[in-house]
Amino acid sequence: MLAISGLAKSFDGFWAIRNLDFALHERERHAVIGPNGAGKTTFFNLISGQLAPTMGEIRFRDTPLAGLAPHAIVKLGIARSFQRVNIFPRLSVFENLQAALIAHHGHAFNLVRRGATLHRAEVEAALGAVGLADDRTKLAGLLAHGKQKQLELALALATDPDLLLLDEPTAGMSPQETTEIIRSIGGLAAERGLTLLFTEHDMDVVFTIADRISVLHHGELITSGPPEEVRADKEVQRVYLGGGNGPA
Repeated sequence: MLAISGLAKSFDGFWAIRNLDFALHERERHAVIGPNGAGKTTFFNLISGQLAPTMGEIRFRDTPLAGLAPHAIVKLGIARSFQRVNIFPRLSVFENLQAALIAHHGHAFNLVRRGATLHRAEVEAALGAVGLADDRTKLAGLLAHGKQKQLELALALATDPDLLLLDEPTAGMSPQETTEIIRSIGGLAAERGLTLLFTEHDMDVVFTIADRISVLHHGELITSGPPEEVRADKEVQRVYLGGGNGPA
């Protein structure tokens, strides 16, 4: 589904990503991990069109992504969430998702029908899928952090993606909120046949969801493979998972 070769990104001589080769397969649940500053968010920004690569190629189902605007990449079937919550805080939960669906279906400039009447059934179904049905009338900006992350997940899903990029989906969540969002992500991925590519610091989350893990360090890919293989890798233990004195 996603093929990346020789990818590199420089910021005034600092190489955030260096000579990265990467492959992602249909319906895979693939985690990208690494210490702070490893280049994970930069990597996601390159895939989603927030940044242009300095060198290298990114292809989604054989379509080159380099140079495409983020909205064009979304139309190809890629959606993402962000480390910092990206919602409309002054709209209700229902209105947030309704606005996303109106835009996705090309109704933003429809001057005949009232926006409030559009896609109501789809909104209700989506809110139920991420556990926000009881919060539909609340202002999004007043939700607890975990529920704001659930809303952002619903917004990403509103574009009906094939590939979903999740940047730190459980950041700032309580253990209970983490459990709930992971249950939602796993269920939605199975139900919709989604391919997942996600970054995450919580290793319990990583080893619960991922069927493949790639490890970044100083912008370079040091290993990629099944969870148990990565867990046992001495280099991974040294740079990330807790040192070289046995399995982390």
